[in-house]
Formats: sequence, C-alpha cells, structure tokens
Amino acid sequence: MKKKKVKEKYNWIVTILLIMGILFVILLPLYMTVMIAIRDPGDMHNVLALPKTLRLRNFIEAWEMTDFPVKFRNTAFITIVNLVFTLMTNSFVAYAITRNRKKSKFFTIVYYYFVSAMFIPFSVLMLPLVVQANTFHLDNVVGITFLYVVFGMPMNTFLYSGAIRNIPEALDEAAKIDGANPVQTFWYVIFPTLKPTTATVAILSFMWTWNDFTMPLVLLSEPSQQTLQLAQYVFKTQFSVDYNHAFASYLLVLAPVLIIYVFCQRWIMNGVVAGAVK
Repeated sequence: MKKKKVKEKYNWIVTILLIMGILFVILLPLYMTVMIAIRDPGDMHNVLALPKTLRLRNFIEAWEMTDFPVKFRNTAFITIVNLVFTLMTNSFVAYAITRNRKKSKFFTIVYYYFVSAMFIPFSVLMLPLVVQANTFHLDNVVGITFLYVVFGMPMNTFLYSGAIRNIPEALDEAAKIDGANPVQTFWYVIFPTLKPTTATVAILSFMWTWNDFTMPLVLLSEPSQQTLQLAQYVFKTQFSVDYNHAFASYLLVLAPVLIIYVFCQRWIMNGVVAGAVK
C-alpha cells in the first residue's frame, strides 16, 4: 500500500505577523538611531521623519569628543587579548577538570566551585573587587583584561566540560600510547574537536567584553585607560543629553562589531550549526 504524504500546514498569517514584529523590534530602534545621528540638533521635533539637512559632521565631532582612537585601542586590546587567553586557558582547565573528576574528588569540588560562581551577581563582588584591584594595581587596561579571563572562567568551564564529556577517553589513551603528554593530547587531539564549543565561547566572550560597561566603570578611572563604553558619558551633563553626538558615537562603536560579523559570519554560523547538530 502506498503511504499518503502528510501535508505540512503553516499558519502564514501568524508567521508573517511574527516576522513583522521581529523586524519592527530590531529595525525601528536602529532606524531611529541613524536618523538622530545624522540630524541637526535643532531638528529634533520628529525623529522618525527624514532630516531636513544631512549633518554628517556629528560623526566627526563625536569622534573628537570621545577621543575615539585611544578608547578604541583600549577596547580592542582588552577584547582581543581576553579572547585569546580565554580560549587557551579556560578550555584546558575544563579538560583537566573533566578528565580527572572520576579519579579525584578534588576536581569535582573545583568544578562545582566554578559552576557556583555563575550564580553570584557582579554587584555583590563589585566593592571587594575595587579594593583588591587597587591593592594589586589591576585598575588598568592590562589588569582588567586579566579579570575578564578569570570572571569568564565559570561559564566557559561549564560549556567546555559538557563538550569534553562527549569525547571518548579512548582518544586520550591512543595519544598516550603514541607518546603524547597531557598538554600535547589536549592541543593536538581534543581541542580540534571542540570547534563548535570554541565558536560559542568566542562569540559570548567577544560580545561580553566589547559591550561591558560595569567593570570598566568601577575599575578604570584614568581617562587614558577608559574604553569606548565609558566614553559615552561625555554626552551626558547634569541637565541635558547631547543626543545627536551620542547616537553618532553609538554607531561608531557598533561599526567594528558589524564589520567583524560580516567577514567572520561563515565561521560563526558553521560553529553554531555544528554545535546544534552535535
């Protein structure tokens, strides 16, 4: 007997409404940001309408007001160095913990210690962190980069440990028979199989570090050490906000992330999809 094909039914009305709602939520704020950024300060009565005069000078003035090259250099340094050291150290820590949990209770305690840190809000640690950072001279670009690596370890260890548990220990044993030590086993055998998880950790670490405002706010007091996010304070005074320059600056801060995504979207999507399939 021939099997009847079951036709899949789609509620196109609901689907179209959902798509329109998503586009509205995403595109409307972006449209308003662009319109305000290219608008003259005297033409703010209707921000949804096209500006009467195109004022691109807002971007030049915002660039100068925020000292964009210096702040961009600080932010890029923190983000890139944190990303490299996070992927190198957090993955190896997770490997050491996961492979030794059955052999020693110490590693089990360490694992739960890291996981428990995920549930502690940053506001609880803020004051002690400021005191300790001042004591150990970590209130600078290099120090805050080190702190980002440490603070990202709980979540990243949790993600990497879940992936490493799915990798057969037979691979480790085979590498050991071939004469590889634990470090070589990890870098040449285990780490290449963690590409999906590494892509996820890289995306989360990059976005968190680039967009973070709270930690630089409480640690970086010197203007020459500040990041792009702290530089946005320059547009807010006690009684007013310079919206035109502020929104132009927001777009300047957003531009590097968009450029990186455009050039790296193939690797990002491959990593996410591979992780979902796995």
